[in-house]
Amino acid sequence: MVLVLLPALLVFPLAQVLTSPAAVAAAKQKQPPLPFDEAGIRYGAIQATGPVEQLAMRLSRGEHALTPGNHGYLLPVLEALQVPRSSQILVFSKTSSDKDRISPRTPRAIYFNDEVYVAWIPGAQRLEIAATDPRLGAVFYTASQKADAPARLSRNDRCLECHTSAANLGVPGFLARSVVTDDRGAVDWGRGLSYVSHRTPLSERWGGWYVCGSHGNQTHLGNLVGGADFDRQAREPNFRGNQANLSGLLDLSPYPEPTSDIVALLVFEHQCHTHNFISRLRQDTEATLERGGAVEADTYLKGVAEAFIKHLLFIDEAPLSARVQGTSDFGRSFESRGPRDRQGRSLRQFDLQTRLFKHPCSYLIYSPAFDSLPRPMKLHLYGRLWKILGGTDPDPAFRKLAPETRQAIREILADTKPDVPLYWTL
Repeated sequence: MVLVLLPALLVFPLAQVLTSPAAVAAAKQKQPPLPFDEAGIRYGAIQATGPVEQLAMRLSRGEHALTPGNHGYLLPVLEALQVPRSSQILVFSKTSSDKDRISPRTPRAIYFNDEVYVAWIPGAQRLEIAATDPRLGAVFYTASQKADAPARLSRNDRCLECHTSAANLGVPGFLARSVVTDDRGAVDWGRGLSYVSHRTPLSERWGGWYVCGSHGNQTHLGNLVGGADFDRQAREPNFRGNQANLSGLLDLSPYPEPTSDIVALLVFEHQCHTHNFISRLRQDTEATLERGGAVEADTYLKGVAEAFIKHLLFIDEAPLSARVQGTSDFGRSFESRGPRDRQGRSLRQFDLQTRLFKHPCSYLIYSPAFDSLPRPMKLHLYGRLWKILGGTDPDPAFRKLAPETRQAIREILADTKPDVPLYWTL
């Protein structure tokens, strides 16, 4: 089994997101996947943690039971893992091990929260689940959909065969791409593909995906099935864009929700790459520290950290040129999950007019993966953020952030991030 969560969201090789020539050269030498069972990772020897592993243990000990319904164990699993149904996004390209079941008529549904991804195909014999682990990066599980057997979640490390490449920064991570398909959903490799993160223009996103929502005159590759659709879209740029619903494209009655929300897709793309980036930063830092090195003295590691800071602050984000609006409850639900500062502001608040978030600093700065970064690296990151958000950093790249934006982010973090250094709160 190989779990490919998304065809429209592949992450960039690390060398492509570093900015200084020296850092790029170093990254090209250090980019190959890390030895997962050696110093720094020990993937096969470390017990996974987090909500999926905890649920798996409760199920195996008989402390929790799931009752199957019309979608097998899908909805009970979503409820147990607190994954919102409104996060549903639909992919119809045949880029999964269950590709024989995937088609434009039977797309694969993906649901997610900040830490967990669940994939389901109508009629499939299993659910596929992935979780981000603070120590391990991405961890993969499967669950049988047989109604006559109790639900069990089994870890499946075979997914690493495809999920440890330069595409996900050389660590166990999340893999996807935007592709051209034929009318059956098979990938037309001859027509190319796009690797996608929040830096990718909308015009290159979502090939092989259904997309529901409004986006003005911005174009994308979603909802296009077969070469004829792509050829027509080249002549009529907004062909199959701005879809209020998908009822004219497929029968959604087998699915829990009637949507594939554009805002959920935007969040999903940012989140997957950020998870991979945090994992890479952790593994590189641990390897440096185990060699007796120091964060501030390692040119390569400082280059990785600087690239991560720019990603965290959306410096390289592709701008929006028109308002984006979803069709589900996803946006409201996502924003409601805080935390908020004393003025009621949150990093989860959307902008959706010129950029994804109102306060462009990733909400994954609150994640267990970020919180568990080695302390020397966290102190380095907080020091860099303090200078950047205070307007004293000379790098012109950060001028993209207006003074009032930098101040708002700094105040939000000072109020809501308990582990920031004391000088943040004085």
